[in-house]
Amino acid sequence: QVQLVESGGGLVQPGGSLRLSCAASGRTFSLSSYAMGWFRQAPGKEREFVATIQCSRWNCNIALYADSVKGRFTISGDAAKNTVFLQMNSLKPEDTAVYYCATRTGGVVASVNEYSYWGQGTQVTVSS
Repeated sequence: QVQLVESGGGLVQPGGSLRLSCAASGRTFSLSSYAMGWFRQAPGKEREFVATIQCSRWNCNIALYADSVKGRFTISGDAAKNTVFLQMNSLKPEDTAVYYCATRTGGVVASVNEYSYWGQGTQVTVSS
């Protein structure tokens, strides 16, 4: 069993920044064996892919991004702490959503259905 806990959401003005964190734990969990992803769900919409990352024992250097966040969001990880981050810059009102962290064994993929474990989510609201 894997537990994921997100943090860092909040209210921010358009053009602002937020940094989300996701701490993973489990008896045998190791970030080097799992891909970690960020997804989001706005009211009335389906959950959608944001970014995902694959870590080795030493670094996290394989990442995918949704086109809508490329150049604005950066996913990173700390393999030693089993924690991934999502740095969100130049935020727009359409980025408003509940952001979820998820994990799967194997490599990076963008499909929601490929992820087995999910966090509870953290609200991000972009509004003036």
